[in-house]
Amino acid sequence: MIHRYEFDNLNIVLDVNSGAVHLAGEAAYRALAFFEGAADAREAAEKARAALAAEFPAPELSEALAEIDALIEEGTLLSGETPISDEEIDGRGAVVKAMCLHVAHDCNMSCRYCFADDGAFEGRRSLMSEETGARAIDFLLERSGKRRNLEIDFFGGEPLLNFSVVKKLVAYGREREKAFGKRIRFTITTNGLLLDEEKDAFFNAHMDNVILSLDGRREVNDAMRKTAGGASCYDRVLKNFRRFARAREGSYYVRGTFTRRNLDFCEDVRHLAELGFRNISEEPVVADEKHDFALRDEDVPRILSEYDRLAAFCVERARSGEDISFFHFNMELDGGPCVFKRIAGCGAGTEYVAVSPEGDVYPCHRFVGNPAFRMGSIEDAGFENPFYDVFNRAHIGNKPACGGCWAKFHCGGGCHANALLANGDILKPYALGCALEKKRVECAIGVRAALLEG
Repeated sequence: MIHRYEFDNLNIVLDVNSGAVHLAGEAAYRALAFFEGAADAREAAEKARAALAAEFPAPELSEALAEIDALIEEGTLLSGETPISDEEIDGRGAVVKAMCLHVAHDCNMSCRYCFADDGAFEGRRSLMSEETGARAIDFLLERSGKRRNLEIDFFGGEPLLNFSVVKKLVAYGREREKAFGKRIRFTITTNGLLLDEEKDAFFNAHMDNVILSLDGRREVNDAMRKTAGGASCYDRVLKNFRRFARAREGSYYVRGTFTRRNLDFCEDVRHLAELGFRNISEEPVVADEKHDFALRDEDVPRILSEYDRLAAFCVERARSGEDISFFHFNMELDGGPCVFKRIAGCGAGTEYVAVSPEGDVYPCHRFVGNPAFRMGSIEDAGFENPFYDVFNRAHIGNKPACGGCWAKFHCGGGCHANALLANGDILKPYALGCALEKKRVECAIGVRAALLEG
């Protein structure tokens, strides 16, 4: 299986099964149309030669067909598909390597699109105690098997409402990781209202990554993100984020959400870049269509076009020496992720769990508060994941919609929570999300190819 498309006057060919990417001349690009779905490569070559003889000189066409043949021979074009089985993915074992630690089920903002019930996650507002957080860290360390590198994301609501506990848990984690011979990578997500110089310094010293929530332009941000009292937050948050980004010594991302209200989200990325931010993400909102801001199927063509605009903007910035890193256009093309990531991109319910302030365990942050997916508690002495098999087998080999998709090894089947919300079944991918993911993959490859070509 191959996927062919044009980007910035380049003919790009992705070999789906090997992951190889080729830049093709016009003759080879046109000829490959005859190879797609063909049972016999020699027969396909002859059909291509006959059909294209009037458009390309014979030597050029022969050279193109010879290149195609050589790439097929080396296994980087029209490569065979390896069957995916449950047994193959079972090899990773039931270990946990990452945890989303919900230190605050409360928030000082009230965002219209919030999936977390304004931070309460369909329950009572609460803050995680130091004792529960420490037990959660032990839970991760004790169930991480041979994994040396672990991850903890401090999440909410707004985690800075419980900053004193965050500081204590980082210190506890650093001390406890030594006994297990492990290293914990800490991340925090914040809306920025409570960010100050003290927290800036702490984040620089202890957080491997920081996610800063801001949607973009003032009118876009304030239409969806307001304080709990309904006031604008743009100026306060922007001031804090710009100060933090200027002093940041490690990784960070400004994470926005685009909705039906700002389908021109390239302008939000442009706005953030012009403010000096270099690491930016704009995520599509996932919401029930009863909401006026929810994305709809009829919006897809406009969104795909906007990703093209955004890709062109990223290329333009890079060529001018002011490059930005757009999260969804960052893709590993040299070797790619491990087999588990390729066939089950999300580790929810297997390698990744979320812990509520009360110590309840869920497959990921998007499932927190859903009693049907409560896995147990960190206090359970004989904890066993009751959903391990369910999520472990939710890979592309068991998702009919993924079988013939050219992007399947780059998304791994998509988000389980989105699938459940859209279709009531984690094995039925969210179709709108699939369309957007495929475009992002095309743009990611295209941006890199365009920059390599100069």
